[in-house]
Amino acid sequence: MRKFVLVLAAIAAVSCAQQASWAPAGDHIRTEWAEQVSPSNAHPEYPRPQMVRPDWKSLNGLWDYALAPKDEPQPAFGGDKILVPFCIESSLSGVGKRVGADSVLWYRTSFKVPSSWKGRVLLHFGAVDWKSEVLLNGKALGVHTGGYTAFSYDITDCLVKGRQELVVKVTDGTDNGEQPRGKQVSDPHGIWYTPVSGIWQSVWIEPAGEAFVADYCAVSDIDAGSLLVEVDVDGQADEVEAVLLEGSVGYSAEGKQGVALTSAAGAPGAPGETLKLLLDEPELWSPESPYLYGLEIVLRKGGKVIDKVEGYTAFRKSSEVVDSKGYKRLGLNGKPYFQFGPLDQGWWPDGLYTAPTDDALRFDIEKTKDFGFNMIRKHIKVEPARWYTWCDRLGIVVERQDIVAECPDIEAEQQDTLGLGKAGRLVQAERLVQAGRAAVSVEQFGAAATPSTGLPCRRHSAYGSCSIRAFGDLGDHLQAHLGNVGIS
Repeated sequence: MRKFVLVLAAIAAVSCAQQASWAPAGDHIRTEWAEQVSPSNAHPEYPRPQMVRPDWKSLNGLWDYALAPKDEPQPAFGGDKILVPFCIESSLSGVGKRVGADSVLWYRTSFKVPSSWKGRVLLHFGAVDWKSEVLLNGKALGVHTGGYTAFSYDITDCLVKGRQELVVKVTDGTDNGEQPRGKQVSDPHGIWYTPVSGIWQSVWIEPAGEAFVADYCAVSDIDAGSLLVEVDVDGQADEVEAVLLEGSVGYSAEGKQGVALTSAAGAPGAPGETLKLLLDEPELWSPESPYLYGLEIVLRKGGKVIDKVEGYTAFRKSSEVVDSKGYKRLGLNGKPYFQFGPLDQGWWPDGLYTAPTDDALRFDIEKTKDFGFNMIRKHIKVEPARWYTWCDRLGIVVERQDIVAECPDIEAEQQDTLGLGKAGRLVQAERLVQAGRAAVSVEQFGAAATPSTGLPCRRHSAYGSCSIRAFGDLGDHLQAHLGNVGIS
């Protein structure tokens, strides 16, 4: 008993030391939620509510960091700390420093994998701006480019006994003319804002089966009463099944086991097949009644369940309709639907791209609705998955505009200093189009600098008919790689 008490005292002492070593940087304006932020509760919620696994571990908190010239090797970490997932330039990171095109930002942390976890172990990054190189226990996991898009690694084969050392190297030129950067500039002024470099969304690990659900796409057809589900499977499985669960207004897939909807008809299929679920007279999603259904996806091999995720979906249709006077209108669920709302650029005075807390994310959306709006026009930014989930649950249309604006000339043939070239820039554009794809609420966006009346339609989503406005080789690339998206 005495030993147990000593262990608890030691843990408490470490926690207090961490709290004491962190404080918001600078004297800029802070939101009311800044007081709730600490190393022990930095965005503790499950980061991806559209595809939930019950077991997971957050890696948010205080990490080591170092700034070094970009051409030098990994430096020694000198004890400086940064609070993840807040970017280094922000007050809530506890640092408040710039990186710049000639420097590299290095991160380091360590963690233990719970001994009860079986199967594969996945490492997830919500977003890192801009180029990240990730190493685990000295082994390179991969390189990712793109400051708005999530990425993951299967780290199972790199694990060692005891603690795991995770190192992330970040390069971010911001407004170098070669990467999408939204409103970020090196010299903030007017409508141009502070750079965001490094990790700015949650980092976490979770266990999965030897074969596992990597992603999914659910597309509803309210006229046919059907839901088409495509599941991306990593590894070998015999069967995949999608089960529609009883839903509700504001349904959440977090922390619950849903009840199968007996009136929904469907059958399992082989990985790679499109699954079709049928439901007579489904409840439709709208801002006035944001009805969501639970969606469970199960993988089986040899008759045994080897992986399962919980998500949600909805039945709703975005389309062009003709009103009683013969005018073309934006339509929701087959009827004209007038959308009105603010342009939202998603910046916070204390966290920059990152809201201080999940309550802050929710508050913004609730107040938008309280003001009488039914739409948010999200401008040149892709938000974390939880922001879109709050829009889905609370009921507000999201128009995504110009999500690859303020980026390099995609059509240019020449290589850039980042080594992407035209092919790489097209892939970047595709990733941006797919990012934020989970939301039921997303209705419109422009893939180029011109807004359109379409919507993205790819990956764990509940979209209906879709179109994107894009031009030239970008339009051709998106058409080839996003098969269920119309390009105009």
